Amino acid sequence: MHVDLNADMGESFGPWRMGDDAALLRTVTSANIACGGHAGDADTMAATLQLAHTNGVGIGAHPGFMDLAGFGRNRISVPRVTLQNQIRYQVAASIGMARSVGAKVRHLKLHGAVANMASEDPVLARDLYEAALSVDPDLIIMVLAATAQQQAVSELGCIWAGEIFADRAYNEDATLVDRSISGAVIHDPVVAGTRMVEMVKAGAIITESGKHIPAAIDTICLHGDTPTAVAIAQSVRASLEADGITVTTFHGRT
Repeated sequence: MHVDLNADMGESFGPWRMGDDAALLRTVTSANIACGGHAGDADTMAATLQLAHTNGVGIGAHPGFMDLAGFGRNRISVPRVTLQNQIRYQVAASIGMARSVGAKVRHLKLHGAVANMASEDPVLARDLYEAALSVDPDLIIMVLAATAQQQAVSELGCIWAGEIFADRAYNEDATLVDRSISGAVIHDPVVAGTRMVEMVKAGAIITESGKHIPAAIDTICLHGDTPTAVAIAQSVRASLEADGITVTTFHGRT
C-alpha cells in the first residue's frame, strides 16, 4: 500500500512570509505551488520551484481566484470564459517558470474557494480542467476524492489522482467543512496522523459522524499555511510509514 503526501506552498508575497516551505519539502512528495492568483509572486514562484526540484518533489500548478486580498478563499462570481482564461494564465506561468529552472509541472490542483465550488459543480470542474489541459494535455488533475471534481475527470477521460485532507474535517457528501465552522481545520499532529492511517487503510473518507465514503486515495494534502503544518506533515508521514504504508509520489490513474 502506498500514498503521496502533498502540500500547498509558494504562497508568500513580496516581504510577507507564509509557511515554512523548505521544511515541508523535506517531508512531502508533491508540492502545489501558487501561480500568482490567490498568492505568490514571480520571485516566490521561482524560488519554490527550484527548491522543490532540488528536493526531487513532484511539482503541481495551484491556481485559484485572482484574489490576493482574500487569499482565494472568497467565492467570487466571474464570467466562465474569464475564469477559464485566468486558469490558463496561471498554469502557463507555472509551466514557464518551472522550465526556466529545469523543472517540469506534472499536476494541477485548484485552490480554495474555486476548488470548493468545483467539488460541488461538475460542469464548473470540467470547464476549469479543460482550460488547464488546453495549456498542457499531459497534466495529472488532482481532485477532491468522491466529489464532483472526480465526476468531471471521469467524463473527460484524463489522468487524475484522488486527494484527501489530513487537516480538514469532512461533510457527509465528502466536501470539506467550511472554514468558518469550529473544528473545520485540524491542528493536532497526532490526530491528523491517526486519521490518515485509518482512512488510507479503509480506502474511504471518514466524516465527522463516522460515516465511511469509499474514495480513491492517491494523495494526502497538508496545508502549508497552518501553524502546525510542518509538525502535521511529519506526524502523518511517520504514522503512515509505521503502519507499513509507503510514502511516494503518485502516478495518476485513468
